[in-house]
Amino acid sequence: MLSDGYHDVDPTKIVTIETSLEMHARPPERPAPAPPGARLVRLGNVAAEEYLDLYRAVGRDWLWFMRLALSEAELLAIVRDPLVEVYRLEAPQGVGILELDFRQPGACELSFFGLSPGLVGTGAGRWLMNQALDLAWSRPIRRFWVHTCTLDAQGAVAFYMRSGFVPFRRKVEITDDPRRGGKAPPESAPHFPLIG
Repeated sequence: MLSDGYHDVDPTKIVTIETSLEMHARPPERPAPAPPGARLVRLGNVAAEEYLDLYRAVGRDWLWFMRLALSEAELLAIVRDPLVEVYRLEAPQGVGILELDFRQPGACELSFFGLSPGLVGTGAGRWLMNQALDLAWSRPIRRFWVHTCTLDAQGAVAFYMRSGFVPFRRKVEITDDPRRGGKAPPESAPHFPLIG
């Protein structure tokens, strides 16, 4: 545990606060129309580059980098696992990602969820979350969970709570800043500037 107070951090590192949230039953529905011209496509047997293009389109501004740090074999072992479902929201304004991980018996992790900038604020997030809830709870699970961090959109925790998730854990993560190692573009996450 970190002690109270301020702690200096090496400028080559990033520090985030991660909030984990869960639900143990399907919440009441919050209807939302599909974005005009939108469709949700499951990416079965997805190629690494196709997956990473989607991951970058959605996660670039939020400094998503964990999947960029994997080898192609490591990435494909996850996204092609029969218990992992990857979906792409396709719409005229942009794309979204929905990734569900059923590898833990009785549970589903909402591994990745987000929209490219053109879809933010259009209602597409609510519609995509409804798809996530339907897909997750169509399986015999007892727990649906997600984690988000301070690099994500400011309203992410509140959005997940409105969707029926309840916070259960908070952690601090310190890791190398991926913009310094070439795993993420230097202009990623302008709300979290590089130091030095």
